[in-house]
Amino acid sequence: QVQLAESGGGLAQPGGSLRLSCAASGSIFSINAMGWYRQAPGKQRELVAFIRSGGMPNYADSVKGRFTISRDSAPNTVDLQMNSLKPEDTAVYYCNAGATVRDTYKYLEVWGQGTLVTVSS
Repeated sequence: QVQLAESGGGLAQPGGSLRLSCAASGSIFSINAMGWYRQAPGKQRELVAFIRSGGMPNYADSVKGRFTISRDSAPNTVDLQMNSLKPEDTAVYYCNAGATVRDTYKYLEVWGQGTLVTVSS
């Protein structure tokens, strides 16, 4: 009913930058919060950043000052600009959204399939 498609990611050197984008599509009435999580090998998935519609962004302490999340450069999209990347930022990054489905008004939490970010020299 609602799908998330991620783009961006790849390989960056320490100190470099990457940009992730995520677009929601399908039977969308509205989207509240959109955000990014990540999961490094052998670790649990953790919140990176999220932003509610019309709200202020929230960041994990580990990325504050380096990552910037932004909404709706196009409708129902969220971007994550990642600067000053560190090897410990290496992970699969997942887009997440809370969406209300058109017609049924059912609320869903939706996940993207993930995109790999590797930070290495």
